[in-house]
Amino acid sequence: MRQIGVLGGTFDPVHYGHLAIAEEARVQLGLDEVLFVPADKPYFKLDWKITPARHRLAMLRLAIQDNPYFKVSTIETDRPGVSYTVDTLQELRHQYGGEVEIYFILGWDAVDDFPNWHEPGRIVELAHLVAAARPGYHPDFSGLEAAIPQAAGQIIPLELPVLGVSSTEIRRRVRQGQSIRYLVPEAVERYIKEKRLYR
Repeated sequence: MRQIGVLGGTFDPVHYGHLAIAEEARVQLGLDEVLFVPADKPYFKLDWKITPARHRLAMLRLAIQDNPYFKVSTIETDRPGVSYTVDTLQELRHQYGGEVEIYFILGWDAVDDFPNWHEPGRIVELAHLVAAARPGYHPDFSGLEAAIPQAAGQIIPLELPVLGVSSTEIRRRVRQGQSIRYLVPEAVERYIKEKRLYR
């Protein structure tokens, strides 16, 4: 059975933290591929100013070009309206057919808020949850499992190397004229400079 990882987000911009999470999930879970799924209009960021999807997609493609296991999906940027994870997972199940196991990768900070997501019970019916945790941290899923009984036995902790980098910090550094070298792939850094993003 084919096993795919799904890593969603705004990727504004993509950085080495995103890439490390995807690679660790691929290796630790034995995934056949990892899909990066940039959101068009995340429902929890409707008031945020987000870089146009064409730029975020271009940066993602540059960032993953040397990894044959990574792919970019435009499933959310092609779909009109607000992006909901449950809709994306249902569409991916339809695209890949029945012979697929989906592993939805999310940061540990997002796990705490997961019960407030749109149709969280349906999400855990469609995919295993992979919770990216910091090294040495042993998360307690009992609260989440109590709120969403379908989540019991569906959550997989993923231990990651420490990478203190965020898209928010990268945008701030660009605005202030600071270096982002070694925080994003070189091709992404060049793209940001050429397109004068985040200034």
